[in-house]
Formats: sequence, structure tokens, C-alpha cells
Amino acid sequence: MEKQPEVHGPEKAPEKQLDEKTLERKLRKNQKAKEKEEKRLKAKQKEAAMLQAQPALDVLKKVEKKHRGKAVEDENPEDFIDQDTPNGQKKLLAPQMANQYCPSTVEKSWYAWWESSGYFRADSASTKPPFVIVMPPPNVTGALHIGHALTVAIEDAMIRWRRMSGYNALWVPGVDHAGIATQVVVEKKLMRERNLTRHDIGADNFVCEVLKWKERYGGTILNQLHRLGASLDWSREAFTMDEQRSNAVTEAFVRLHKEGLIYRDNRLVNWDCTLLTSISEIEVDHIDLKEETMLKIPGYATPVQFGVLISFAYPLEEGLGEIVVATTRIETMLGDTAIAVHPEDKRYMHLHGRYAVHPFNGRKLKIICDAEIVDPSFGTGAVKIAPAHDPNDFEVGRRNNLQFINILTDDGKINSNGGAQFEGMPRFTARICIIEALKAKGLYKGAKNTETSLGICSRTNDIVEPMIKSPQWFVNCNTMAKVALDAVRSKRIEIIPPQYEQDWYRWLENIRDWCVSRQHWWGHRVPAWYVTLEDDQEKTLGSDNDRWIVAKSESAASVEAQKSYPGKKFILNQDPDVLDTWFSSALFPLAVLGWPDDTADLRSFYPTSVLETGLDILFCWVARMVMMGTQLGGDVPFQKVYLHPIVCDTHGRKMCKSLGNVIDPLEVINGMTLEGLVKRLEEGNLDPDELNLERKLTDYPDGIAECGTDALRFALISYTSQSDRINLDIKRVVGYRQWCNKLWNAIRFAMGKLGVHYSPPATVDVSIMPPICKWILSALNKATGKTVTSLEAYKFSDATSAIYSWWQYQLCDVFIEAIKPYFFNEPQEFESARVASRDTLWVCLETGLRLLHPFMPYITEELWQHLPQPKYSCRQDSIMISEYPSLVEEWTNDNLENEMDIVLDTVNKIRSLKTRTERKERRPAFALCRSQDVTATIQCHQSLIILTENDETPADCAIAVVNKDLSVYLKLQGAINAEAEREKLRKKRDGIQKLHHAVSHMMDASGYREKAPQSVQEGDMRKHTALLRELEVISEAEKKLDAKTDNI
Repeated sequence: MEKQPEVHGPEKAPEKQLDEKTLERKLRKNQKAKEKEEKRLKAKQKEAAMLQAQPALDVLKKVEKKHRGKAVEDENPEDFIDQDTPNGQKKLLAPQMANQYCPSTVEKSWYAWWESSGYFRADSASTKPPFVIVMPPPNVTGALHIGHALTVAIEDAMIRWRRMSGYNALWVPGVDHAGIATQVVVEKKLMRERNLTRHDIGADNFVCEVLKWKERYGGTILNQLHRLGASLDWSREAFTMDEQRSNAVTEAFVRLHKEGLIYRDNRLVNWDCTLLTSISEIEVDHIDLKEETMLKIPGYATPVQFGVLISFAYPLEEGLGEIVVATTRIETMLGDTAIAVHPEDKRYMHLHGRYAVHPFNGRKLKIICDAEIVDPSFGTGAVKIAPAHDPNDFEVGRRNNLQFINILTDDGKINSNGGAQFEGMPRFTARICIIEALKAKGLYKGAKNTETSLGICSRTNDIVEPMIKSPQWFVNCNTMAKVALDAVRSKRIEIIPPQYEQDWYRWLENIRDWCVSRQHWWGHRVPAWYVTLEDDQEKTLGSDNDRWIVAKSESAASVEAQKSYPGKKFILNQDPDVLDTWFSSALFPLAVLGWPDDTADLRSFYPTSVLETGLDILFCWVARMVMMGTQLGGDVPFQKVYLHPIVCDTHGRKMCKSLGNVIDPLEVINGMTLEGLVKRLEEGNLDPDELNLERKLTDYPDGIAECGTDALRFALISYTSQSDRINLDIKRVVGYRQWCNKLWNAIRFAMGKLGVHYSPPATVDVSIMPPICKWILSALNKATGKTVTSLEAYKFSDATSAIYSWWQYQLCDVFIEAIKPYFFNEPQEFESARVASRDTLWVCLETGLRLLHPFMPYITEELWQHLPQPKYSCRQDSIMISEYPSLVEEWTNDNLENEMDIVLDTVNKIRSLKTRTERKERRPAFALCRSQDVTATIQCHQSLIILTENDETPADCAIAVVNKDLSVYLKLQGAINAEAEREKLRKKRDGIQKLHHAVSHMMDASGYREKAPQSVQEGDMRKHTALLRELEVISEAEKKLDAKTDNI
């Protein structure tokens, strides 16, 4: 800006001659006053210029509104309604897009077309690189819950991304028969509806009831997977009890038995006294008690006491006195066969090899030395040993050749081994009676609160009893566990997130043999037959452990029996037990591809690429698949294991039916009234006392809004940045449903501005485009790179964040708004910019939809189909088989992105300075630039009044620090609120100080200078210096603010 001409007043004759120094001082003072006045005038002129320079956008908005009004008058309602599409055919879209996004309308018809077009199928003969996922088979016990929806969302995103990236992508679906879980729910159904037990109807009829249940809920699960958009290869669907998978189970059992890895023995199992069967670890929930706790246990009218350590004495033989022990399970003392002490504990050295006497049955209990189980500093230093009822005691019994005495019946009552005084009592009733009997004998020493871990069956809520049973079938896990350990250590299998590797090592290094016998009716029968000879005196099944023959069929077993017992008559009886469900599940990656047959699928797709599952089944399923896969398949079953968090409710509690907080994904997709949620609970398979309707009333007072599949999937994946738990808030899903409407409107805007006759170019020339077009393409490039690298690193939340940020904050909020003037101004001078903006908009939308598709398959397909197609290029028929976006080198423009980042930060800072009532008002704004580059950037992109460090800051302005080189001022209406401005600066300073502290801490860390690359250290130093400078800028702003307020 030009300098203003000097204005001179009439001269006055000096009254007296000024000396030279006084004259010089006065001249300097006048000069400063003149410069100050010039600055003031300069600032005023800039302020006036800004106020007068009203942008054309206000006029353009009026034009746009006029155009919109005219368009509404010409609309035909029929043009916005999709035609009915025959099942399996490509969706017939309406000529015009609806004014608002409707999930149920958008998601209709696409899935059936994708499936009928064969897009989900993989080809075992393809030359493309394979990418294979075996879906964790959901239990056939009921409908999928929101945790399953997370699995589907993540796995489908991976499969769609890899399919679009040129891989032969195979995603295998399946359903698990879920032995105990299914039997429990069907038994509940029988009792509720017909007042019958499974024993009332017999095994064959019960299995028929289970098959009916499977058909009912198998269809429910299928429908849910379709609605969730799961692009599964349904031609390869598997059920763990279909013929192929059953053959695989039999083959595996026979092979492992032949190799000496399956044996039959008396060992400890987890026994459920309600289910009357042994159960696996996954069915055992461990609760930690801190003190005495009363719990309601099935079969007991009153709560049972736990969390109490009871001390009592055993009399010693020969009048040597007594020895005091303690236990939290006093009833197991009926099965004690020894007392252990530490070999170096001087208190008991005189008792080594001596005996105590059981007070109720006279049994002699040897006092043994065992350094492994006894801590001499804990309690009395003496430990009671009941080898048949405790895992640690079992090992002591094995080491010391003790007697194993089971004192419980299958239904949890004291048996004859417990003595006539207590026989027939339920175990926890006997607990009270034993205490009273000990008191009567003067052996009871007291009780105190103690911390303890209690195993509870997740199916029945009964207390799990460690109990030795009649011989069961076990898998020897030692050698297979070592192979599984080595697979992770050698990186043949990568566990993601890596922190779970230590859990993997810890579990497998301490693994115990696996009991695979289950005493229920639904499952794979153990392929073992017992040989009873005609002349046997003892004909009880299993009485001679050497009479078992393991074979693939009864006829094969008969042939083996004839060889073993030539010339003798015999009868074969198959073991009535079934196999643990996890045995068949451990074979799933092999079995779904055709093992044990040598199939094309097995050759092409094994080992699979990645196993994605919940971290809660890392051991009971993942580890066992690795053991079985390496032993039977000759290789690890997958190359990577991705463990997703456990989905909890908004209060952080794991979802379970008894809490009433389980969410069906279809309730979120379709929406559900509160009345509907309550009705679904009441009509479910829960016992009436398990219903928790109050929680539904609290958590969903208005029900659940319709969100659609895309919003649900995107929300769930975005949650995966949380560590091991997802506290699901439905409001977040609703937010993404609203974002879908934003995407919808972006395409609607584009369709209006591209025009009916628009034909996209085959390529775009970035060099001749306006800066805003260059910028958005560079930003798209960066978002693409971030998305792909995040997907490759299994950082799915980072991928969704990169996509969301580009669509929301760069395309919709900035680019589309910035190019609107080109479409509402007809002069020819805008034609080249209009053409470039139109082409750029199409490229952005088409590429952005492909980028988003793996996460939101339905809306991206529909919007992509609405976009015009290039005339002279062959576009795929569906977005899901189009090419996934990759980096375009010509689009990258880091300098322009940096400039735009400064501009956008500046705009946001200025907006933040406005009060709520001033949001729509245009007020003078100033930019204090401390470098030439920043000055040039602001001058190019913003109509702000530029200030330098030599300029005086304008009065009555709020201030915000953008970075070390830029601060902004906004003229406020009336006087500024000094305290509010100080608070803003204080918060800014606190934030910068935290960043500065973090960088300093990292740079000062041990080994940083030796290990960090030089380029990293230089970058950190630049960041450190910039943060210090920014703190200085904030301090300067605070001083100026203080000076102004002091002058008021």
C-alpha cells in the first residue's frame, strides 16, 4: 500500500532558538509520531478494504437458492423411486437420487446380485496370488450378536480390499455344532415348552430336536450374514457335523491315536454337576473374590458361602499331637490322602514319613515332602492333598504315587467314598455339616476372609468341580505345543497385536493334556469300540482299558478285533461319549478345504492367510488349530493371527444374555423400538429369572434408531483402536449413519453440477489445474497411501480415520465449497476452472468411493453406479471387482498441502475466535506473519489484512496462535474479554508444553542418540525448536494482552 502524503500545518515563528540536541530530540519524536500515524492509517485502510470487499459468494448463494427452487418445481416424484428388482439381478436405480439417504432402500437388492454374479467365488485354478480367510464358525445355538458383526466387518473389509487389489480372495463360511452350548439351549427349550428332560425323550429323539433347532437358527444366521454384506464364498459353506467335516474328525482321531498322541486315562477334568459332563476351559468363567461372598448356586435354596479360608487339624498317629491345614473347599477333605510339607521346614522334619489320621474314616494320611507345592512361609506350611479334586494336588499325587479318591457323584453329591456320615449330601450342604462335625471333635480352628478365584460354568452358572473321572480320552499336547511355540517365535505365524505373544508363550509352555471326552449327546461320537468277549466275567463297558479299538468305522473295528482275538466271539460297543467341540473346530482350516482328501482347494489355499478372531479364544481355539494344522496338515494353518477387542456394552460389561445387554446387529441395522427390544428378550430362550428388562429401559429408553449396515460396520471397525475392549455406544453408530447422508448429498451435488451429458476423461492433467484441484488430488493421494499402509499393518481404525477425514474435512468441507462459485458463475473466464473442477470432482468421488467400499459396501456400490461412466474405457460392472485405488505419483504436491494446512488452520482459528452470536457475521481479521513463506501463503489464499512484527496489533481484537510463524486477530464487536483471551492462550500453551515435554522425554531417553536414525533425530530437533518458538509466540501474545488491559 502506498504511503499517505505528509500533511503540514502553518509554521509558527520560534519563540527562541533551540539548541542542537533539543532540536534533534524533537525531530526524532516527530518522526516517531508520524510513523505511528502512518501505521494507524495503514491499518484503518486495510480494515476498510476488507469490509468493502464482500465476496461474490453471498450473491452466488442467492443464485443457487433460486436454481434449487426452480428444480423442485420441475421434479417428478416417480423419478426418485427405485423400481422393483427381480432377485439376483442388478438393481434398477431410479433416474434421480432421493433427497435423503435411506439405509433400507440403498441396501436392497445388491447382495443377491453380487452373489448371483459369482463375485464372491474364488477359483482354485487361478494364477492370482491367494488371500484366504476362514470365518470363525458361529455357534448354531442362536442368532449372531454384535461381536460377530465386528468379526464380519473386519474380515469382509480385508477380503474386499484384497479382491479389489488383484488377489484370488477366498472367504470360507461355516457354522459350528457347538456341542454343549446347543444341548443346553435345546434342553431349556424342552423343559420350558414341554416340561421334559433329554432323558425323558431319549438320545435319538433329542438329536432330532437339536437338528430342528439347527435348521431354524442356521437360517437366521445366514440372513444376518447376508444383511451384514459378508462376501463369503457360499459354494464352500461348511458345518462341523456335515459328512465331510465328520470324516475329517474321525480321520484325525484315528491318526493321532495311532501316533500315540491320543490315549485313555484317569485324569482330572472340569466337571459340571448340572450338565453332567466335563467341559472345556472356554466354558469356565473365573471370578475373583476378595472376601467372604454369598453366591446363588443352581440346586441350592439359599446362597452358598465362598471366599473363606477354613483351618482345621488332623490328629497325628502315636499321640504326636496334630497338624493344622487350611482350605477354601472343606468338603474335599473327605478325599484327602496326604499332607505335604516343605522338606527344609524345621517345624515338620520330625514328621517326615509319619501319618496323620482322618477324623471321619480313619484313613492314614502320609506326611510327604514336596518343595513344588508348599510355601513354608504361607499359613502353617502344611498343605492337605486331595489328588482327585485339585489340579495341583493331582500332580503331587502323581509325583508321590498317592491314592486318588473321588468323593463326588456326577450330580455333585457326596458318594460312598466320603463316608456314611455325609453320603448323599449335596457338596455345599456337606460343607456346613463337615464344619460342625470338626467342631464336635475339637478339630476346627477357625475361618477368615481370603482372596480366591472361582471357576463358574458359563452355561449353567454352576461351580465347576475339578474331578477325576472314569477313564477319558486325552490328547498329549507336549510335542505339538512346542511346534506351536516355535511357529510364533520363528515368525512363521505373526500375532497382531504383538503384546499377546507373551500370553501365547505362557499358555503353551504350561500346557496340560487336553481332555476331549464329553458326556453329552450332541456331537461327534468317539470313534472307539470296546471289545467284550463272550467268556468275560466283567462285562462293564470300559472296565479293561486295553480292550478299546480306535477305528474309522465299526466294520474296521471288527476286523481289528478279529486280529486281536482270533477265534473268539465278541461284542463291540461304541464309546457313548462325544468329542469336545473344540476338537472339530481345531481342524476347521484343514477340513473346510477338503482334508483329509488331496483336493485342489487344499493345494491352492492352505495355509490360509490370516485368522481374525476374538482374543478370548486365543488358546482354546487358535493354539489348537496351530497344533492340529502342523501335526496333520504339515504346515501352520495361517500366517497371521489378528485378535480383535471384545465388544462390551456402553458400561464396559461383556455382553451376555443373563445381563440382557446382548445386541442383535439387525436391531441396529433396521432399528428397533424399546417395546420390540423387550419383546425379543421375553420371547427368547432365557429363563424368566435371567431376564434383565431394567437394563434395556435404562440403556435404550427410545429404542435403537435405524442405522443401516454401512454405518454399523464403519463404527465397529473404527472402534478397533481401543485395546482389548470396545465399549459400544449406539450413538456413535447413529453418527456414522448421518455421515452416510453427507456422502449421499456430495454425490447429489456432483450429479447436478456434472450434468446429464458429462463424460469423465480417461486421465486428468494436474499441471493445468487450479490450485484447489491440485490440492484435493494430493490430499486424496495421501489418504489412499495412509489407508493402504494401515490395512497392510492391520490398523483398521487408522484406515477408517484416513478415509473419513478426507471425505469429511477435505472433500466436503473445503473442496466442494471452494468450487461452488465456478458453477454459479456463467462468464467464460471461469470455463477452464469449471472444466477442471468438474473433472477433479468426478475423479475424487469415483476414487473415494472405491477407497471406502471395503468398509461400506452398500452405499458405495449405489453411489458408484449413479456416477457417469467414461466413454472410452471399460469399467467393471460392480465397484466390488473394480481396482482398489493406489498412489498416483503425479498427484503428490506436499508444498501445496502444507500451504493449505496453514490456510485451513488459520480459518479454523479465526472461526474459533467468534462468539456464538457472531458466527455468521463478517468481521475484520488480521494475520501476523513472521516469515516470508507464510506471508506469501496467506496472501495467495486468504483475504486477511497482513501484519508484520513491526506493525502495531489492532485494538479490540481476539488473538489465536496458529503456529510459531503465524498468529491471527479478529476484530470483535465491543471490548474484548481479557480473561477469556488469557484462558485460550493458557490452554494453547498447556497443549504445546505437553507436546514439548513428550518430544524432550523421547530425545533424552536412553539409547536414543545411538539407535535413532540421523534423519529422525534431525526431525525431532526441528519439532523441538518449533515448539519452543511457539511457546515464545504465546508468551509475546500474553504480554501484549496484558499491556492493552493495563492501558484501559
